[in-house]
Amino acid sequence: MEINGVAHVMLTVSNFEACFPFYEKLLMYLGLKPVIRSEQVLYCVGGRTAMGIVRCDDSHRAEKFEQRRVGLHHVCLRARERGDVDEIYGFLKTIGAKIVHPPEDGPWAPGYYSVLFEDPDGIRLEVNHVPGKGLFA
Repeated sequence: MEINGVAHVMLTVSNFEACFPFYEKLLMYLGLKPVIRSEQVLYCVGGRTAMGIVRCDDSHRAEKFEQRRVGLHHVCLRARERGDVDEIYGFLKTIGAKIVHPPEDGPWAPGYYSVLFEDPDGIRLEVNHVPGKGLFA
């Protein structure tokens, strides 16, 4: 058996009111279309994947994302072209994303180029480009 990619990523957020408009703008900019919009969930589909957010339980509302705790480290979305990384960087600044590092080359694969940023809860997200098949060759 060999999997055919990642079907979807769901993130639990503590500040749903701030994260909903952030993710709605971000995901729609990336070409994903909302298929569920409610007071508990935003779920968008496109680019052979889906991504969404869900409101956390009330008992966790005061918590923030900690990158080095057990669980999610970060989510990385792959861009089709190197210039797309620069383009999304410009867009991220318009929606108030906290930029962890602006577009830069990385050592993880030949030609690796990425921008790293955070949502309103501090969840780390990345958009990268690796030319050709990269490490998937």
